[in-house]
Amino acid sequence: MLRADGLVKTYPGVHGPAVPVLSGVDLDVKEGEVVAVLGGSGSGKSTLLNVLGLLEPADGGEIRLDGQELTRLPRRAQARVRGRRIGYVFQAFLLIESLTALENVLLAARYLGRDRGEAEREARRLMTRLDVAHRLHHHPAQLSGGEQQRVAFCRAVLNQPPLLLADEPTGNLDDDHAAVILAELRRQADERGAAVVLVTHRAESAARADRRLRLHEGRLAPA
Repeated sequence: MLRADGLVKTYPGVHGPAVPVLSGVDLDVKEGEVVAVLGGSGSGKSTLLNVLGLLEPADGGEIRLDGQELTRLPRRAQARVRGRRIGYVFQAFLLIESLTALENVLLAARYLGRDRGEAEREARRLMTRLDVAHRLHHHPAQLSGGEQQRVAFCRAVLNQPPLLLADEPTGNLDDDHAAVILAELRRQADERGAAVVLVTHRAESAARADRRLRLHEGRLAPA
């Protein structure tokens, strides 16, 4: 489903030489597989997800999703792929403050022009499963960090994207709600064949993954 070959990403140094973050990363994730990428703070895990999710351009290498080469597509075409085929659970939630929880989840459906009634029924089912249905009409400022994360998760999976990227999705959750999110990631892989890439610094969050990799000095290796 997802294949990355030789990904390179370097950031300009503020007062010195450029800083390499990814130094030839190779990654292959199959349909229905959950791959956890471990690494310490500053190891480049979020950068890797941003590059895989087409949020940042790679300086070198190639990304393929279900056989389609993505890195050389124009940015507008990449945005269409990202909206239709990639679900991203951001560490910072990125909910829109002026919208209710339900409206934030439904943004994903609006992007694709889905039928509002069908999308809302699915959104309510997801929010019930993630225990935030009682917050449908609350705004992000009225939600706890854990509730915001679960709303963001519902938004990411509403359109059933074939690729799910999750950036520290349990970082703001207590153990019980973290277990719910991890079970949902597993469910997305097992029940509909989504390819899942989870980045985390917590070994316990990676325990249910099919494979565990570690990002160190810009490269991936088995953890």
